[in-house]
Amino acid sequence: MTDLVHVRPERFFADRFDVTPGLIDRLIGSALKGRVDDADIYLEYCINEELVLEEGTVKKASRHVSQGAGVRAQAGARTGYAHTDDISLGNLEEAARQARAIASQASASAVVAVPSGRPHDLYTLPEPPIATDLTRKLDLLRSVDRAARAADARVKQVIASLTSEDAVMLIATAAGWTVGDIRPLTRLNVTVIAEEGGKREIGAYGGGGRVGFDFFLERERWQRFAAEAARQATLKLRAVGAPAGAMTVVLGPGWPGILLHEAVGHGLEGDFNRKGVSAFAGRMGQKVASELVTVVDDGTIPNRRGSLNVDDEGTPTGRTVLIDRGVLCGYMQDKLNARLMGMQPTGNGRRESYACPPMPRMTNTFMLAGEDDPEDIIRSVTYGLYAVSFGGGQVDITSGKFVFSASEAYLVEDGRITAPVKGATLIGNGPEALTRVTRVGHDLQLDEGIGTCGKDGQSVPVGVGLPTIRIDGMTVGGTQV
Repeated sequence: MTDLVHVRPERFFADRFDVTPGLIDRLIGSALKGRVDDADIYLEYCINEELVLEEGTVKKASRHVSQGAGVRAQAGARTGYAHTDDISLGNLEEAARQARAIASQASASAVVAVPSGRPHDLYTLPEPPIATDLTRKLDLLRSVDRAARAADARVKQVIASLTSEDAVMLIATAAGWTVGDIRPLTRLNVTVIAEEGGKREIGAYGGGGRVGFDFFLERERWQRFAAEAARQATLKLRAVGAPAGAMTVVLGPGWPGILLHEAVGHGLEGDFNRKGVSAFAGRMGQKVASELVTVVDDGTIPNRRGSLNVDDEGTPTGRTVLIDRGVLCGYMQDKLNARLMGMQPTGNGRRESYACPPMPRMTNTFMLAGEDDPEDIIRSVTYGLYAVSFGGGQVDITSGKFVFSASEAYLVEDGRITAPVKGATLIGNGPEALTRVTRVGHDLQLDEGIGTCGKDGQSVPVGVGLPTIRIDGMTVGGTQV
C-alpha cells in the first residue's frame, strides 16, 4: 500500500502522474493566467476504508481509491470549474480550457490573492489510521460489540463501524505558489437497539478526528463510546412525552453546538452575506446577540475533525471571531467572496473533493465559555427542558428559522433535572435565539468528532462546541401540552 505519511504532495503527484511543477506552470500560464482574475489547479488522491460489524458479523469491508483534478477560473463573480478523474496532460489541458471558457465571459482584471502566513502542522501522525492492520480494527469492532451488549441486558442489536481515510492534495495557483497537505481522518461509531416490554429504542455515539487508530484505545475511549450508546438507548425506554410550548431551555455542553452551527453558523458564511440572503447580511458591527455570546470558527485546533493545515484553496486556516460579546464582527470567507466583499480570506474555502469547487464552509465552530457554574444554571430554571444531544434538524438560511429534534433531553422542575423525555423539538429563529441567551457556563466542550456538514450537495467534516447555556422563551414542540 502507498505510504502517504512520508511523501511530499509535490513529489507524490510528480512521481505518480508526471504532474511536474513545469507542467503546472504551463497549464496555468498558457491557458489561464492573464485571461481571468484568478485561477488554480487542485489535485487529489484519496484512500477510503469502511468496516461495519453488525450482530457480531462483518457486514461490510470496503476500500477504494479516488483521484482527480479540478481546474478553476474566476472572472468577476463568475467561476468556471471543470474536473477530471484522469490526471493526464490531455485531460488537464481540456479542464483548463473549459474552466476558462465558462469564466471568460466577464472582463478580467488580473487581481490574484496570495495567502499570508505559513501552513500549520496540526495532524502529523506516526501511522495514519488507513495503514493500521485490518485485524486490529476488526478486533476493536468485536470488542465494541461485546461491551455494548454487556452494558445492559436489554441491548438486543449492536452495529459498530470504523471509517478511515488518507487524502493527499496539492494546489497550484496563477500567483505562482504551490501548497500541499496530507489529511488523515477516522471515526468510530456505535449504534445500539434496546428492547423492553415491546418497546424499542435506539442510541448512537461515536467520535474521532485527524488521529491515529490508537486514539480509540487511549483511556479505553472505545469502551466509553459503547457504554454511552447503550445508555442512551435504555434511557429512552423509560422516557415520558416531551412538554410543548414556550419555556426556558438549557443546552448542555458539547454536541448541542450543532444547533449553533446550523442555526447561526451557516448564516455567517461569506457567500450568503455577499448575496444578501442571510439573516446577518448587512449587519456587520451591529448587536445581533446577547452580550454573553462570543462565537468563533477555529480551523487550527490540533487533531480536530474540522481542522486543516490549509483550506482547499491553499490559504492557512485561522481563528475567526464571528460574534464578539453580541456584536457581529466577521464572516467566514473563501478567496472569491473575500475579494468581492473587499475582505481577507479566512481559510474557510472548502470542498468535498476534486469534483467540487470550493465555497465558504465552517471548520470548528463554537461559543466561548462564560462564567456561570452549570449546576447554577440548572438551579435557576423553575420549569423547562434540558437538552444534551440532538439528532436531525432543518434551518432556513435566509430567515434563520430552525427546527431541531432532541435525541436526549430531560425535564427541569424546580431547579432539578427530573424525567427523561422523548419527542422534543426546538423551534425558533437562530439570530433571535442568540438574543435570549441569559446564562453561559464555564464548561465549554467540543464534540467527540462526529460532525459532517452539508451545503449545496457537498459534505465536509466539521467540529462543533458549546458551553452550558440557558435560552429563555424558546418554543418546544412535544406531545404533552
